[in-house]
Amino acid sequence: MENMDNISKRSNKPLWLISTGHALTHWYPATFYLILPLLGNELGLSYTEIGLLLTFKAVTSSIVNLPGGMVADLVSHKGLLMAIALFWVGFPYLIMGLSNHFWLVLLCISLVGVGNMLWHPSSIPTLSHIYSNKKGFALSVHGMGSNAGDAIAPLVVGFLLTWLTWREVVIINVIPGLIMGVIIVICLRDLKIQSENQDEGNNGLEIPLQTKIKNYFGDLKELFKNKEMILLSSSSAFRTMAQNGLVVFVPLYLANELGLSMALVGVALAIMQAAGFVAAPLAGFYSDKVGRKKVVVFSMIMTILLLIVLVLLQNPNLFIFGIAAIGFFLYAMRPVIQAWLMEITPDKMGGTTISILFSVQGLGASTFPLIGGVIADTFGMLYVFYSMIVVVILANIVIIFINEQTEERKQLINGEKLHVK
Repeated sequence: MENMDNISKRSNKPLWLISTGHALTHWYPATFYLILPLLGNELGLSYTEIGLLLTFKAVTSSIVNLPGGMVADLVSHKGLLMAIALFWVGFPYLIMGLSNHFWLVLLCISLVGVGNMLWHPSSIPTLSHIYSNKKGFALSVHGMGSNAGDAIAPLVVGFLLTWLTWREVVIINVIPGLIMGVIIVICLRDLKIQSENQDEGNNGLEIPLQTKIKNYFGDLKELFKNKEMILLSSSSAFRTMAQNGLVVFVPLYLANELGLSMALVGVALAIMQAAGFVAAPLAGFYSDKVGRKKVVVFSMIMTILLLIVLVLLQNPNLFIFGIAAIGFFLYAMRPVIQAWLMEITPDKMGGTTISILFSVQGLGASTFPLIGGVIADTFGMLYVFYSMIVVVILANIVIIFINEQTEERKQLINGEKLHVK
């Protein structure tokens, strides 16, 4: 059930508000990567300590995702949850700007994951529910927000750093998140999405929290029996490994192996993000029309072929355009997979489903830099890209074993689990 007296399902206001908020959740991490060299120099951090910060951030974010899904599924006021998430993503960076100690910075990095654990389990199922007939497109617009945040933040913050210190920047940086959080709370105050909060046997009264928690863990046990959810999350983890591999190793390959200037390296990464920005709505739109599986399989096949061409040609100019093409297809899959997951799992477990997805993806993303580094040191940088090809092939093989979802089957899933007559 839902209360949407002042928010029409036909309105795009929730879509654009939530997508803008999503951009800010990526704005803060993108800012952190830019100020990391300055922070490291000021605190006298070694490369090992800097690496520990990034690894610790990835691992803690994966761990705290699961309780975030539980909170999102039990709390019906999604706008409030998203506002809290926005505040909590930015707040640790504010504390970091006041810190002079490595261990406090490490603690702040772990706290960032608390905000992220609430955002995605709240926003993605909410958009999927509101825009049920075009969830692929809606989630792709939401995904565009992440690409926009990742691309715009370095440009704006880089400009600010010419006038301000990094500490001043992180303090100022909190303001947009606070403002956007207030806007979301006000504009989405009437948006209330409930999952099994009322019961006929309870005379229409809301189920006590203790009972809801007990029911939740019973549903969680059933969710882990969903083979298709496990397969699709695993496939997405492989996809994320390849994506993270590109982000980490493309700059190293362009600068160290092909001898490109850092300006051109920056251009290559910006083009890759821009390609993902363009790809997301196209992939989401067509997945609503032709099906999720066809779009994901096609995107993976194109990614594999482009990676093969890339490592064979080894031409700097073609490499940059090739990276853009790979970014187009690799980022195109992300919102489509999320929409697919929403269709193969019960609506009332949407937040937990997304939490599981991001936890698995986070673990995959955290492993590839280490694996790729060992491969690069042992065999050479090109073999890192060969390993990416293998990873995407594995992702595609897993997808083959997943059935395409139908609306009738989705209704059956919800009917069986929610006891809808």
